[in-house]
Parts: sequence; structure tokens; C-alpha cells
Amino acid sequence: MPNPSKGSPFTEQAEALILAHLSDEHFGVSELAGAMHMSRSNLLRKCKKQTQLSASQFIRQVRLKQAMELLKDSDLTVSEVSHQVGFGSTSYFIKCFREHYGHPPGETGKQVEKEMEENKPIVPKEATVETLPFPKRYQWPLAVVFLLLLIGGVIWKPFSPTSKAPVKTDIEKSIAVLPFKNESNDATNLYFVNGLMEAALGNLQKIEDLRVISRTSVEKYRNSDKNIGEIAHDLGVNYIVEGSGQKVGDQVLLNIQLIDAATDSRIWGQQYTHEVLDIFALQNEVAKKIAHAVEANVTPSELERIDKKPTDNLVAYDYYLKAQGPFLSRTEEGLQEAIPLFEKALEEDAEFALVYADLAIAYYYLDLFKKEKKYTEQINNYADKALLYDPKLAESLMAKALYYQHTGDYRLAVPHLQKALEYNPNSSSVVQMLALLYSNFIPDTGKYLEYALKGIQLDIAANDSVAKSYIYLNLGNAFVQSGFVDEALDYIDKSLEFDPQNYYAPYLKAYILYARDKDLRQTLTRIKRELQKDTARLDILQETAKLHYFKREYDSAYHYYRQFDEIRRMKGLEVYPQEDIKLAFVYEKKGFFKEADRLFASYADYCEHDQSIYKPASMAVKYAHEGKLDLAIEQLKEFAAKNHFQYWILLFMQLDPAIAPLKKHPEFEGVMQKIEDRFWENHERLKSSLKTKELL
Repeated sequence: MPNPSKGSPFTEQAEALILAHLSDEHFGVSELAGAMHMSRSNLLRKCKKQTQLSASQFIRQVRLKQAMELLKDSDLTVSEVSHQVGFGSTSYFIKCFREHYGHPPGETGKQVEKEMEENKPIVPKEATVETLPFPKRYQWPLAVVFLLLLIGGVIWKPFSPTSKAPVKTDIEKSIAVLPFKNESNDATNLYFVNGLMEAALGNLQKIEDLRVISRTSVEKYRNSDKNIGEIAHDLGVNYIVEGSGQKVGDQVLLNIQLIDAATDSRIWGQQYTHEVLDIFALQNEVAKKIAHAVEANVTPSELERIDKKPTDNLVAYDYYLKAQGPFLSRTEEGLQEAIPLFEKALEEDAEFALVYADLAIAYYYLDLFKKEKKYTEQINNYADKALLYDPKLAESLMAKALYYQHTGDYRLAVPHLQKALEYNPNSSSVVQMLALLYSNFIPDTGKYLEYALKGIQLDIAANDSVAKSYIYLNLGNAFVQSGFVDEALDYIDKSLEFDPQNYYAPYLKAYILYARDKDLRQTLTRIKRELQKDTARLDILQETAKLHYFKREYDSAYHYYRQFDEIRRMKGLEVYPQEDIKLAFVYEKKGFFKEADRLFASYADYCEHDQSIYKPASMAVKYAHEGKLDLAIEQLKEFAAKNHFQYWILLFMQLDPAIAPLKKHPEFEGVMQKIEDRFWENHERLKSSLKTKELL
């Protein structure tokens, strides 16, 4: 049977007109001919030639296709659906439906239930953003964004040799510090040995003349049987630091060596036996010796930061080290375990800046995504204490930046992060935070992509396959937002290659493919495929509803928006506020005016408080819906002067039914062309800049 949605401009125009009059049972062949400005006989000939159907059969098939969508995606009865799609007689509708699909419309729901049962969700149906496993909930902000305000929102590392954005690995002074081995028979000493490794890594990261790979990137090699050359090749570095240690009573025994990966030869090494009292002197000496061995330029200010002791209280330091394992796990349980240990450290040393910083960070992540924030005061107080006792500590600055993110003062976070990067130029955490800010909160696609690409030089893709998958996912997102569609597709395919079960990659790929092919129906099919895996997943519920909304399929849009809205309200989640006008529009179409008013008011509040470059675009949609077309055009003109906005604006803005009234305005097409021209001008400048910086 021919598919009316596939074909020439004639069939696409005809289908659009039928859909526009879908519930009008009197919209038939004559009416379609008139709407298309052609004679009835010409319509019949053209329809037969291009679809192998008569005009009346073509109209009926379009109606039946929409009926199938409504039966699958809404709670409407067969009788209600029949009238929604323009059949005056329910019995005639049932007859036509059975002939077309081979089963009566009443069995459609059962078939969908059967399909859903056969494709049981990976996450329990009642799961929401709040109840997802902690690593999934916080994957982005902790490792790469949270994705996830990918399309609705306004969601780090090398690629294969064939990548269009290859990663440089020929930096001369590049170092990876491998996890130290615990030589003690006492497994409880592992935290102390890990602390030695973290200290060596942290001190080296303060030296700008070095490129030091992040802790997360080397963790894979804790128990690896790969040799030094293989590890160095994986990580793209020239030097490897490896060590082993143990704590015996009050003595620290440490064996450490620096290896030239090219020759697999030791260029420096030493055995240390130190009193625990000298632990900081030992850590600082190791960093200086390594820097000297690779002839790194270490500035006086860097030496000062390396030499600064985190605390003079070894009991406090011991509590701090014990907290690091659970703290760095970034699970909710881990953070709750770490907090009391940090508090005990402060009981021993009330001026321990690093502990104050880590406490602020821990409480930030415990409050993340919660509409009702519980820990705002703690985050601020601990961050201020950290800055008071060590204003040049990168973690202190990060903690304050997270406080500003917590309160929505995103622009105030930026200078703290930039200063943190000055004090710790190898901090992958800071680079990731900047990438996240420019992705979601201070939208600037150029800076987002630049920081994402810088991140690959620090968080090299040598983690497990899941971590690699999320690294490539983030790069794919950064590329597509700036209009690099081919590069984005390369990275998203690589993401799925490393982890076919990646929670977000199929979702992003659906939209990257839309950017390439402009096929809304296929995008909806791909998104619904993800929804079958987790039927209560908020981001996918919202996207499914939005795609139906863009297609003017308001019954289906309402079906998904209602679920999304109920879960969001029940869980008290503050997510996707910029989408509320779409929900309101659909609720209004369905006659739920009280709920629509609530959502319109929510959207107006969002627009009022929005400080991003997208505020004029959001205001334009608001004014367009209110019928204030001149005001809407003025807002679009203001937006046309913005830089580095997301590619999704070009792809979806004109599909929005809420903005449809604006299309009648004489200045609309000209303004939209200016917006498009602005985007591609920025795209070309960004491409040139990234090439100059050897990031692309």
C-alpha cells in the first residue's frame, strides 16, 4: 500500500491540507481540489499518477493513518477517534480500518500492550529523573551534562584515526599517573595509598607546562595487565608515573618511578621511607622531582601552590583521605557516607579548606535536580569557608561556582571557574563544568564546543567502554549544536559502538539524523523506540509529545504531555520550564483551560527570569501566541543579533504551532533569514578559530 507521507511535493501538500481539516467529515475530493487551487479532474489525474490511489482513497488513507496514531497514543475510544479523523459513521470507520490494517480498531491497544510487554523497560516504569540510578541521574554534570536538556533544553575526548576532529597526542610533556599499588597486607590501608597517588596527581596538575591526564582516565589501569607502552598509547602520553606504597605504623614506604613510554625506560625513580608526619613534604618532593625530570617549566607561583600544605593536622587529613573513596564515587550513598567523615576532619582542623570545598560539592550534588532545594545554605557557607582559608585552591573556587549554579546565577560561576583553571590548568573537572555551563545555562555553542574539545586533552578516552561512550556522546552533542552534523554523527556512532545501551545516545542520534534528513516522522519513530525501553522517562516523554505537537497531532501530544506533567509535578522536579508553552498550547486545544492557564503563567515566569541569549526567542513565541505580532517580531529582531545559539533553533522554530500566527507578518521571513545567516556566519568563524587553536 502506498504511503501518503512519502512522495512528491504534491502528496506532501495534499496530506498537510487533509490533516489541517482532519476532523471535518465534509472535507472531501472537491474541497481538497479547491484548497490546492486545481480542478477536481486535475486532482484525480495527479493523485492517481503519483499515489496509484483515487483521490478519495488517498484522503481515507491519510485519515486512517492518523487514526492508528491516536489509538496507539491516546485514551480516546474508537468512536471518538472515528470522529476525530473525519468519519461520520463509526461502523464505516471500523470497516475501513479493518480492511486497511487487517484487524478492527478496538484491538490496536491490545497489540501495543503486547509489543510493550515484549520490550520490557530497562528501568522500572515508575522511574523518573529523581529515581534513576544515581550515576544515570548525574552522568552529565559529574562526567560529561547531564543530558539532559538536549533538545528541549537550552545537554568530553578523542576519536578514531578517521575522525574529522582528530586529537593531538604529540604534546611533549604529557603525563599519566597510574593508580598506586597497595603493598600492605592490610587492605584498609588502600585509602592512604590512593591518597598518595591523588596528591602526586594533584600537584602535577598545577603545572601549566605539563599536560596531566585526569584520575578518571587512569582508573581503568588499576588492575590492568597492559604494559607501559600500551597504556601510554591508549592515553596519548609520553610519560607514565607508577608507584606503590604502604603505611606501617608511623612509617610511609613509597616506591615511585617515572617512565619514558617511547623507550620503556625509567628516567627517574626513588624509594622513600618517611615518617607520616612528613607526608606532605614527601608528596611535594615527588611532584618537583617529576617536573624536573621532564624539564617542565615550573613558575614561582606554581611552586608556592605545590608547597602549600592542605592541613597541619594528620588526624584530620586521615579522615579526609577516608572520605575520598565514597566521595569520588559520586553515588548518593557514597556522598552520604563521605559527609560525616568530612565533618570529623573539620572537628580536628576547623580551617581545612579542601574539606569545606568537598562538603559544598557533596551537598550540591545531593540537591541536584530538586525543585525544592534543601542544602543551599550549606553549599554557600562551606564554599565561603573554603575560599576564606584558601582562595587559591581550585576546589574552593569550584565549590563557589557550583553554589552559583545552584542558585541560577550562572554568569557569576564563570569567573570562579576561570580563576580555578588558572590555578589548576589541568583540571578536567573545571573544563567540564565550563563546557556544561556554556551548553545549558549560559548558552554559547562556540565556547561549549571549544571546552569540550579541550577536555579531550585531559580526559583521554581510556576509561571503560561505558565512560568512552559518554565522552563521545558529549562531543556529538557539542558538534551538532554548532551545526557540524557530519562530525556529530561520527561521534554518536562511536558512542553507540562502545556502549549500545547508552542511555542517551539513541535519543541524540535521532535528532542528529533529523538535522541531516529533516524527516520528522522518522525522528518520532526513533524517539518512541526509546520510550518503549522506559515508559516513564521524562526527557523522552517530553520529546515524544513535542514531536507530535510539531506535527499538529494534539491528541497524541496531550497523551504524552499529560504523563510528563503529572510525573514532574508529583516529584517536584524543575525541568523543561521552557517547554511549558507547548504544554499549555496543547492543553488549550484539548479544552483544559485551567491547566493551560497554569502552564502559560509558568512560561511567562520562565521568560521573565531567563537571562540567556534565548530570552528574545522565548518572548517572541509568547507574544505570537498572545496575538502581539509586532512585539514578537521585535523580539525576533533582537534574537537575530545573538551569537552562537543552538542549531535546533533553525531546525524547529518555524515548526512551532505557537509561532504560526507570526508567519503572516510581512517582516517574518526577512527576520528568520537574518537568524539563519547569523548562525552560519558564527559557524564559519568558529570553524576557523578551532582550526587555529588546533582543536579541529
